[in-house]
Amino acid sequence: MTTTPQLGANPTPTQNRDAVILVEEIHKYYELGETRVHALRGVSTAIASGEFVTIMGSSGSGKSTFMNILGCLDKPSAGRYLLSGIEVSSLSKKELATIRNRKIGFVFQGFNLLARTTALENVELPTLYARISKQEGEKRSREALALVGLADRVDHFPSQLSGGQQQRVAIARALVNRPSILLADEPTGNLDSRTSVEIMGIFQKLNEEGLTIVLVTHEPDIAQFAQRSIQFRDGKIRRDERVLNCPRATEVLKNLPALED
Repeated sequence: MTTTPQLGANPTPTQNRDAVILVEEIHKYYELGETRVHALRGVSTAIASGEFVTIMGSSGSGKSTFMNILGCLDKPSAGRYLLSGIEVSSLSKKELATIRNRKIGFVFQGFNLLARTTALENVELPTLYARISKQEGEKRSREALALVGLADRVDHFPSQLSGGQQQRVAIARALVNRPSILLADEPTGNLDSRTSVEIMGIFQKLNEEGLTIVLVTHEPDIAQFAQRSIQFRDGKIRRDERVLNCPRATEVLKNLPALED
């Protein structure tokens, strides 16, 4: 696939009261000796509950730094970040960890699965830090695996799963604590074209069920499956536009050749 997402006019600014993610004049810089390196330069945007947004930009554009801040893995040097109305910029490490575990699910390019642990056990890991029983944790893990089409693979180890199946396990793990936001960093980067579309189909289905998704990608053909595209360059947002005629991943799959064994 080489399709470039069709972009429309800038989206209507999300009202603050409707925004699950709201950043205002976010700056991030690092001190390297006597040199100050700016990663983000006054970024402001809002993402409403239930949106599916892709973050695009070349290496060094600031998109990864931005995602780390959204995921409460890093703090801005200046500016405000409100997550579901809570200003997280000044929270303690413990408070940030609690928010990450309860509100945010993470999916990465590397599947980050434990090799000697079954799919079910991998998915159960985040529940160990949640205030739920082991029985409830296992129940949720089985439900999450079923949601991504792996109900019959719960006892398989990562080495017994394809790359696409491993990413599905990673998505199930991100969903097991029932977050309100899913952050995905290049989730299709290690996958072939057909499997990438299958994964995007899962994201579309999750989004239709109400999950807010923010996904980093450098691939225009992956970005076309989202509703909105934000493009970073030199630490700033350069474009923020709706994706027109967003295709259904299930329909795209019909026109792709099947993978050979």
